[in-house]
Amino acid sequence: MVIIHRIITPTKMHIYMEEYFKLARFKMFLLVLVGELLLLSGALVLLRLAGGCPEKCRCHSSSHSVDCSRQGLAQVPSGLPPQTRTLHLQDNQLHQLPAFAFRSVPQLRILNLRNNSLSHLVPGVFHGLRHLEVLNLTQNSLHSLESRLFHSLPRLRELDLSSNNISHLPASLGRPWENLTVFAVQQNQLRQLDRALLESMPSVRLLLLKDNLWQCNCHLLSLKLWLEKFIYKGGVTDSVVCASPDTWKGEELLKIPHELYQPCPFPSPDVGSSRGQQLGSAHQPVSGPPESHSAGQRDPSECELKPKPKPRPANLRHAVATVVITGVVCGIVCLMMLAAAVYGCTYAAVTAQYQGGRLAQTNAPVKMEGKELYDSSPA
Repeated sequence: MVIIHRIITPTKMHIYMEEYFKLARFKMFLLVLVGELLLLSGALVLLRLAGGCPEKCRCHSSSHSVDCSRQGLAQVPSGLPPQTRTLHLQDNQLHQLPAFAFRSVPQLRILNLRNNSLSHLVPGVFHGLRHLEVLNLTQNSLHSLESRLFHSLPRLRELDLSSNNISHLPASLGRPWENLTVFAVQQNQLRQLDRALLESMPSVRLLLLKDNLWQCNCHLLSLKLWLEKFIYKGGVTDSVVCASPDTWKGEELLKIPHELYQPCPFPSPDVGSSRGQQLGSAHQPVSGPPESHSAGQRDPSECELKPKPKPRPANLRHAVATVVITGVVCGIVCLMMLAAAVYGCTYAAVTAQYQGGRLAQTNAPVKMEGKELYDSSPA
């Protein structure tokens, strides 16, 4: 049996060692690369969990906007990026919003809640949104608004409440809105609008009020006066068309003359003292005929507008006075002109007579001198 021993020379040993170290270094490189990839993926997962994009939403980091529209959402999604500036929640199924619903996005500038099913908003729903500038609540089912609802939105510039079922707006919706420039409440159920609410918006430039159930009586006169001043200062508004009473149905509020309004009756002094008695005797039969009103009370129908003028104009007395004054002035002017004409004619006649007399006296000596010269000449 012959055993053949392979003789390994030092040169071959050196080559083997180099190959071994190369393989070891390659394995180490692979391990480091895998570790870095795992670390990077873990960081991405943590970043997504900390400030990532919620499910069913699309986030745009460049514009800091989040689009969650048309997703059938029943509540505000959690995990919104805290740096969000624009949030789209329109065309969903939001029925109610809890207080502090947007506390996770304190830098929000634009909030779109259009076309949802919101019927009521709690006062603290927008708490924490001190930078919010645009709020869209159109096409919901809102019936009324709390007076403190927008108290935490000092920088609000545009508020759109169109296409709801709002029948009443309070006299104030929080502190004065120094920055509000657009206020829209068209296509609601409003009958009246307190002037104090409009006066709390000194910077408003666009006011949309059409397609409501405006009741054009004495209570709406203050709105008419405010709108006239608003338009005079350069403000823009749409038409306010009366829905009642029947006398002015379909007429524009701004085209109804002021003379056709009657001042609203002041409350009777004894209304406050007798309110408790009225409540206590609510279930007792009322004695006395219904026509017996006290001197300080007025019939509610007196608050309505006067009927349209028939043949006689509403300002007939002013017209008669104007005609009389005009006639007197014209008569005086005519008498003055007649006196001036008589004076001018008299002055002209006297002047002409005086000048004629002097001319006759001047011509008489000339004739006498000529006659004497003719008589003294030789025959």
